Amino acid sequence: MLSEYRPVDPQLAAVLRRLKLGPLSAVLPERLGQARQKGMDPEDFLLVLLGDEAERRSQNAATLRAAKAGLAPDMVLDGWDRQTAVRYDRELLDRLMTLTFLDRHEHVCVMGPVGVGKTMLAQGLGHIASARGKSVAYHSAVKLFAQLKVGRVDQSYTKQIRHLSIVDMLILDDFALHPMDMMATVDFAEIVVERHRKGSMIITTNRDPSEWIGLMAEQMLAQSAVDRFANNAHDLELDGPSYRSRQKPGHRA
Repeated sequence: MLSEYRPVDPQLAAVLRRLKLGPLSAVLPERLGQARQKGMDPEDFLLVLLGDEAERRSQNAATLRAAKAGLAPDMVLDGWDRQTAVRYDRELLDRLMTLTFLDRHEHVCVMGPVGVGKTMLAQGLGHIASARGKSVAYHSAVKLFAQLKVGRVDQSYTKQIRHLSIVDMLILDDFALHPMDMMATVDFAEIVVERHRKGSMIITTNRDPSEWIGLMAEQMLAQSAVDRFANNAHDLELDGPSYRSRQKPGHRA
């Protein structure tokens, strides 16, 4: 416990703050106590102490990247219930968690009925990517296409499309819930074409990609975009009861 060790000398604490190492003051008493008890070599002590700070900064950076990406803090794969009644390819999910698909600029299509955990798996992969220093952007598909429409009016459209094109991992959630107008169809096609073989996408959907084409306003454009995405995507299919039923008030596990 920190209370068992001597507090940090005020002058030392001031120097740490000047060096922008102030957070070390929280762990320094414990680390100094351990060093004295074990007779640690000064070099080993510095390695442990600075390792603490490096890990703290790495975790903070990952948290900031995840927040900037729009990922929910609790949507992490550590919280995924492996004993769930939802059926899915476990080996495929394990492979996706290695992010080799991201290195190869491949996509992921997470398909299944309402409430089976599509969003959680997609965001969970986003959190892993953020922790590894990758740039991620998460968007509800409906809201994104609405934002892009506004962007055509307020002159932010080009900037938005550029960001969607260069981010390492783009997540579109609840795609193709309903018919898409011409603007949304054009935007989706442009995003897919710009990211083809350059960056990965994760799309969650209730429909098979073959059904998307019929929901888009321009069939030839839709076929081109869907063909590029579908033939470069891993298909993670989920099936089973809605997880939300377990969150119903009064439900007992």
